[in-house]
Amino acid sequence: MPEQPMELDQQMKAVLDAVCQQQGLETREQAAEWLLRRRIRRGAQGLTGRGRALYEVKRGNQ
Repeated sequence: MPEQPMELDQQMKAVLDAVCQQQGLETREQAAEWLLRRRIRRGAQGLTGRGRALYEVKRGNQ
C-alpha cells in the first residue's frame, strides 16, 4: 500500500495511541490502517445489507 504522510494533532495522536492499546498494535500507522479497514468493512456491510433485519411483506388482497 502506498504511504501518504499526514500531520497529526494531539487529539489524533491520542486516538491512535488508544487504538494501539486496545487492539495490541505497535505503531500509530498500524492503528490508522486498522481504523481505515474497519470503516471500509462497515461501509461495505451497509451497501450489501448484511446485518439488516428482514421482514415479511404482507399483501393486502391475499
